[in-house]
Amino acid sequence: MADALVLRALRGNARHLDLSGKKLRRVPKAVGRLFELNRLQLKNNLLSDMPAELQALSNLTELNLGNNSFETLPEVLKHLRQLRKLHLFGNKLEALSPSVFECLEDLAFLNLNNNKLTTLPEEICRLTQLKYLTVNNNQLESIPSKLCLLQHLCELHLAHNKLKSLPHDIGFLTNLKKLSVPRNKIQVLPEELCLLTNLKVLDVAGNQLHIFPTKLLHLKLEEFYYEQNPLLEKDLIFSTQMKEVLTLQEIAARYILNGPSGNSLTKALEHYPEARKILDHASLCAKISIVSPVHVVPIRALLCSYKCFNESGHQFYGIAIP
Repeated sequence: MADALVLRALRGNARHLDLSGKKLRRVPKAVGRLFELNRLQLKNNLLSDMPAELQALSNLTELNLGNNSFETLPEVLKHLRQLRKLHLFGNKLEALSPSVFECLEDLAFLNLNNNKLTTLPEEICRLTQLKYLTVNNNQLESIPSKLCLLQHLCELHLAHNKLKSLPHDIGFLTNLKKLSVPRNKIQVLPEELCLLTNLKVLDVAGNQLHIFPTKLLHLKLEEFYYEQNPLLEKDLIFSTQMKEVLTLQEIAARYILNGPSGNSLTKALEHYPEARKILDHASLCAKISIVSPVHVVPIRALLCSYKCFNESGHQFYGIAIP
């Protein structure tokens, strides 16, 4: 049946070939002669490898290998340099070959759902045009920081894995619009998450989060899912400590800004406006910077003093750590 479909495609110089659900254990080598082929559907078969003849498909832009039996990435993929969409969901992949990623520079869509991946190679950053990445239902314990170099990434899906954290470099994904990491083991979200100014959808449901980053409310989210997390609850008390407690960084910042005019560090700051900007906001109180009321979602914040905390007119609360 498959051979007949391939023969018909050869006669018609086809641009699209669908061999899905044919119980194939091998791909007919004649497919490699379909030089004008743009889309190749091979999902729902029994494939575990692909013939080298397919490297001749230089015009192929979409390949669907979903629901097969691949344990490793077929090496022939590295020759399909025009690929833009690649489906590999529902296979038995435990690792990904870095050498394949080095050649798929035009890939924009990658579906790796329902495999057995425990990690992603750092070379995934070579997929410089990637916009959509989904790795749901795997066994990922971490994701490489270099993934955050994918400047065009718009959607990142990592549901149902074993992630305990997200890299601090996630703030570099400036075009990210949707981040979905539900049903993991994430305990803390990095503050850099709040740098994702284009983020519209954030799903962190079913993790182990107690509190959220300081500037989360600055994000213009359209959808925010955070249910089934052990969030901290308010238990309002007045602090008995009235003395202002400063961090070493704050003390150093104040010394530099308020130091004598001959201070070499003070003079140096004239040449580094960004550093001065940071120091100018070193003691910015959360009561000033956070304007939205916090009702249900606990947000991590820094107040300038215990005296400020004890004043009325805010909804901040302290956590006593034994």
